[in-house]
Amino acid sequence: MPKIVDHDARRLELVEVTWRVIARRGFDGVTLRDVAAEAGFANGALKPYFPTRASLMRATFTHVFGRTNARIDNATRGLDGLEALRSFALEVLPLDADRLDEARVVIPFWQMAIHEQEFAEVNDEAMAQWRGLIRHWISEGVRSGMLRPEIQVEHASESLLTFLMGAQVVAVLDAKFNSPRLLQGQLDVHLHMLKAG
Repeated sequence: MPKIVDHDARRLELVEVTWRVIARRGFDGVTLRDVAAEAGFANGALKPYFPTRASLMRATFTHVFGRTNARIDNATRGLDGLEALRSFALEVLPLDADRLDEARVVIPFWQMAIHEQEFAEVNDEAMAQWRGLIRHWISEGVRSGMLRPEIQVEHASESLLTFLMGAQVVAVLDAKFNSPRLLQGQLDVHLHMLKAG
């Protein structure tokens, strides 16, 4: 009887291997052959799942974004306003080795998104989701009186999102000044500027 293969599990396994390889070697150093070897598959075994390197990279970014979102969902469950906003940001910031590896995957993906429309669309969709969450929580904080009533929600949300995206880069490139402790301190400065009173 032929072996039954769980194709979804196989795709997930390949994506997990890919993001770890990118984190270790960098984006340019990853080929389909590398991923197949790391996963213990024959060289052509990836083709049915990811016919091109681009399809594998897109799936890898989506997976990393999904990992972050799963943490966000857990961390913000039952929270609102400023408390939810802070918990959200702490899950996005690269504050441990795993999240730092995620940043090492996201940064080269952004480079691809600058030049390739399909990657830009994936990134736009991801950022639209985060913008929605941030704006919602800032609006809640204003309504509850925890945040300053004169805050322009759009400006405040973009400022925080810009900080979080930039933190991915500086945590990788300039860790001395952007350690986990310092990144949390920078986050607290951002959030303090939003607080009422």
